[in-house]
Amino acid sequence: MHPVPALSNAQPLDIPRKLRSDWTPINYDLRDAWFPVSHSRDVGARPIRRIVHSQPYYLWRENGQPKAAEFHPERLQALRQATSAFTGGSGFYPVVERYGYIWAWYGNPDAADALLLPHIPFLPIDGDIPGYTQRTVRFDASSALSVENLIDLTHADFLHANTIGDGISDSDVVEVEWTSETVTRTRTVAHKSVAPIMRWVGGVRAKFQDFRAVLHIHLRSNVCVSYPRFRPGYDVPNLQPFLPVGKYRSRCDVTFNTTAAPAPFRYVMPRINYIIQPQDNSVVRPQNQRYFEQSERRDMHSRFDTPGTRYRYQMEQLAERQRQGDFAYGSDAEPGRDISKLLGMDD
Repeated sequence: MHPVPALSNAQPLDIPRKLRSDWTPINYDLRDAWFPVSHSRDVGARPIRRIVHSQPYYLWRENGQPKAAEFHPERLQALRQATSAFTGGSGFYPVVERYGYIWAWYGNPDAADALLLPHIPFLPIDGDIPGYTQRTVRFDASSALSVENLIDLTHADFLHANTIGDGISDSDVVEVEWTSETVTRTRTVAHKSVAPIMRWVGGVRAKFQDFRAVLHIHLRSNVCVSYPRFRPGYDVPNLQPFLPVGKYRSRCDVTFNTTAAPAPFRYVMPRINYIIQPQDNSVVRPQNQRYFEQSERRDMHSRFDTPGTRYRYQMEQLAERQRQGDFAYGSDAEPGRDISKLLGMDD
């Protein structure tokens, strides 16, 4: 991992100048990665359809085991000759069921390896988690833009102030570290106004609370592993995988593991997505087209933009490697390594 210290407003970003002034986002089509294409509970004997970078995935179960194919199973034999390299001509994608999700491989099927699955330490491997913890939301924006919105957690102080809380605090420190395959943002806030939802349904009576939020992003899949901790208050671990449906759409099958929190907070918190999503979508939808366009205007940055700028840089580095035909995972990657300590779960 490569850590970057917290920055003051006066410090320059540790990012090449070219990136800050000339970088233009693209719809990153990064391959050879596992995507959580559906909550496990949504996949049964009747096929359902998902999309990854405009590539169709049909999901169903046979004798309880998940299947994923390019075509509807009733048409699979007839369309066998039309199958693509994504399934190696077989019509079937590599598939794994873990953490309450069906994970399907996007890329060269010969490179599929279960060891490359992300580690989600706060979710049971067998997916045995109550249904109330899972929700699905959609955004009218690319998955990369949706992730950038999530990286800049300070937007919540303004856009979601009525649920998550305002920006008043004694101190606010943002740090970032990375590998060739991941970016991790940590935000630590002292003496912050208590989140309204924790006051309303969580029973937190204090006026202020300390807050630490770690966001660990897997670049190829835009799977976001999030671990916020509120004191006084509760941990709110959640998985937000931004499935790249296409250039203008992303799908997020969210899991909030609030099972350790008291009622009614543990039931209400996962449903906050239905409040947050329209607010976020109202911001990212009009931005999405401009996200892919050249602009003469140079970006302005504050210390809070460091994680997002690093995310852009690491995505571009990974995309360039793949454009050169290199799809391998670097020695520093290890998507499946234990990230409990990184998330602060051991603190």
